Amino acid sequence: MNAVRFQQVSRHFGQVRAVDRVDLEIAPGEFFAMLGPSGSGKTTCLRLIAGFEQPTGGHIEIFGETAEGVPPYRRNVNTVFQDYALFPHLNILDNVAYGLMVKGVGKSERVRAAEQALELVKLPGYGARRPGQLSGGQRQRVALARALVNKPKVLLLDEPLGALDLKLREQMQEELKTLQRALGITFVFVTHDQGEALSMADRVAVFNDGHIVQHGTPHDIYQRPKTRFVADFVGSSNVIAPDVMSSLGGERRWASLRPEAIRLTEESGVPATVKALNFLGAATRLSVETNGAHLHVTVPAGLPTPDAGTSVRLAWQPADVHYMDDAA
Repeated sequence: MNAVRFQQVSRHFGQVRAVDRVDLEIAPGEFFAMLGPSGSGKTTCLRLIAGFEQPTGGHIEIFGETAEGVPPYRRNVNTVFQDYALFPHLNILDNVAYGLMVKGVGKSERVRAAEQALELVKLPGYGARRPGQLSGGQRQRVALARALVNKPKVLLLDEPLGALDLKLREQMQEELKTLQRALGITFVFVTHDQGEALSMADRVAVFNDGHIVQHGTPHDIYQRPKTRFVADFVGSSNVIAPDVMSSLGGERRWASLRPEAIRLTEESGVPATVKALNFLGAATRLSVETNGAHLHVTVPAGLPTPDAGTSVRLAWQPADVHYMDDAA
């Protein structure tokens, strides 16, 4: 049985096809990421699972039960939003226990459950504070505790780390993955951040124009993109046209070549000219021109870095070139 299953699901808003005939299966206990640019359909799919939207067509199941027509409060799912949606007039303990109160759970039981949920997200002793007294990262943890206290079978996360600074976001990525593994709950995570999806998810679905254009493990998505869109959107890749690829000694097909797969060599290789450099700390990113094509090359820190205007030679392993479908 799948945790979530979409069969030819569509959601149209007038003439706009936000989601168009999507098929999707998410396994129980899986950390599943929906990745795509704004307007790609990923958030609408999340809202369809939550019950905030109803499908225009198709069929949705949550753990084998039909979901269309079922209101959100009758689905065994909970959602963590990007803005956290905490009640400013309630203290943290009451915020976390709110869903249990609505369900009619007794005060002593819901207080105990809320305190356990706060310990789970590493906020013991914070129950008496108000949301305004917490940092962004702490409020994110409270929102997570409020969702988890209801013990949902599926936890939906709608870009919950988007408002955090880089350092805290990276920390929360690790904590979310650790928490998901410990609880064994199905996590469905929506993001436009490729790094988040690749670092946390067991599987990733890449959305574009209301469709899933590719799904698979993070390694498959990154190393073997099926289309030019996936290669360009997920990570950073050199998407090379057939004529250029042929001139570089490869097949006359669209190809993806990751910048870190290209190395500078003093021996035989493809001649190129360095046009610009970007220092990134752990590496330097070169923009080079060769055979009429612009490529990016990643040079790890500690290796010699040529200056702009320098002539260099490029080399890569044939296996590092991934050929793609002609579809954009």
